[in-house]
Amino acid sequence: MAKLMVGNAPCSWGTLEFDEAKGEQIPYDRMLDELAEAGYTGTELGDWGYMPTDPPALRAELDKRGLVMLGAFVPVALQQASAHASGIANAVKTARLLAAVAATPAPYLVLADDNGSVPERTRMAGRVTPDAGLTPPEWRVFAYGANQVAGAVFEETGLRTVFHHHCAGYVETPDEIATLLELTNPERLGLVFDTGHYCYGAGGGDCDVVAALQRFGDRVWYIHCKDCDPEIACRARAEQWDYFTALRHGVFCELGKGCVDFPALLRRLAARKYAGYVLVEQDILPGMGSPKESAGRNRQYLRSIEANFD
Repeated sequence: MAKLMVGNAPCSWGTLEFDEAKGEQIPYDRMLDELAEAGYTGTELGDWGYMPTDPPALRAELDKRGLVMLGAFVPVALQQASAHASGIANAVKTARLLAAVAATPAPYLVLADDNGSVPERTRMAGRVTPDAGLTPPEWRVFAYGANQVAGAVFEETGLRTVFHHHCAGYVETPDEIATLLELTNPERLGLVFDTGHYCYGAGGGDCDVVAALQRFGDRVWYIHCKDCDPEIACRARAEQWDYFTALRHGVFCELGKGCVDFPALLRRLAARKYAGYVLVEQDILPGMGSPKESAGRNRQYLRSIEANFD
């Protein structure tokens, strides 16, 4: 019988990478305690410096809770060639820490655009139109930077890189995801498929995550389980909220309360013989909601549908 391995991440406790989302953070040790108590066995690193960056200290924190390190999110403004060198350096630094505490399965370097940094894309999140995307020359710069990051991470640490499509960045819509995959090295750069960002970023009610998995095929190496409230998403589009306003209103809801068909997702992953973790994320801003209780309900929901993964 296949066993569904489930992790959670600091973003579910309000620790997000955006300057607009900074606030009083829940300390990492409390976050890890609550994560483990809720029944998760893996985590991601969060912002650099949120958890210990000394490998023995980080490994000790993970080991005493029985946790596996699954990855680390590294944003880079890839459309700017001038940002590539510093992005590579930051990614390699982060990957070295991941490699030093790696277990089974090996963690991923989770590369992303510098989401939320371009006002137009932040304003249009969830309703991006093709004319707001990158031009062909800009795509070449973006893809070149992504390939360079993934190549350097692999050469320096042996770890693989997955790209995180994400609202309020330049890789948000299904076609933008497809374009990035077409332009990048399939041996070095995969996709972390985020169900919630896919549904919101697709715009206008496309929440067929199974069709998306079929479209992106073998490039999907890692899964983020996030739900999307269709009513809030619809209101966000109608009232033209920016990304952070939509977050504040709870566009990413608890699992099973939105439009993502998670039972179908698990059946599709089982058919593909997916052997990695799924990582639960419920992006919230600092001070929002009840992270510990939500994490517990999200874990219980996945247990209630886990038979679909057998």
